[in-house]
Amino acid sequence: MGEVYRARDAKLNRDVAVKILASAFTADSDRLSRFEREARVLGALNHPHIGAIYGFEDSGEVHALVLELVEGDTLSEHIARGLTLDETLSIARQIADALEAAHERGVVHRDFKPANLV
Repeated sequence: MGEVYRARDAKLNRDVAVKILASAFTADSDRLSRFEREARVLGALNHPHIGAIYGFEDSGEVHALVLELVEGDTLSEHIARGLTLDETLSIARQIADALEAAHERGVVHRDFKPANLV
C-alpha cells in the first residue's frame, strides 16, 4: 500500500521512517481512509515493542506517515542465521507482549510476518 523511506527530521534532528501512500491509491477513498486510520491506530498505541508514529502529513496528492525509525535486522534475517532457544523465547515474549497491548486496544496487524518485525 505504500513505500517506506529513511528520512531526516531536520526540526528535531533525528532519523525517521516515512511511509508514503502509493500514488496508485491516492485517488482511492477507501485506501486513503485506511491509511489515515492506520495513523490514528498507531497514535493510540504506546509500547516499547511497537514503533511510534510521530505524525501524519499530507500535501496535495502525497500522504505520509512519519514513524519511529527502528534499526536492525528483521526477524526473517535472524531466523535465517539461526537462533538459540533463549533468543527465540526472548523474541517470542516481546512479540506476544506487543500483540497483547495492540489487541487490548482492538488493533489487529494486517501484515504480521517476520519480514516486518525488527
